[in-house]
Amino acid sequence: FWLKVCLPTLEGGVRSASGHTSAMGKVHGSLARAGKVKNQTPKVAKAEKKKVLCGRAKKRFTFNRRFTNVVKGGPKRGPNSNMK
Repeated sequence: FWLKVCLPTLEGGVRSASGHTSAMGKVHGSLARAGKVKNQTPKVAKAEKKKVLCGRAKKRFTFNRRFTNVVKGGPKRGPNSNMK
């Protein structure tokens, strides 16, 4: 069996034998600060996007992107690369 040793600390929490301090139930901070970061960030309107292809059209688009528009030579780049 494992013997757990808990030592009291100056902050009022309990320190276990491994050295971690826990403040008896106060784990995630007070609720007064809930949503602080979300409320600080500026609201940005979503941009309009074109309709997502599906079915045969999506297969056609994927094939053309992978095999027909490939540039011979040069370094291999990822699908999200913006380098020209």
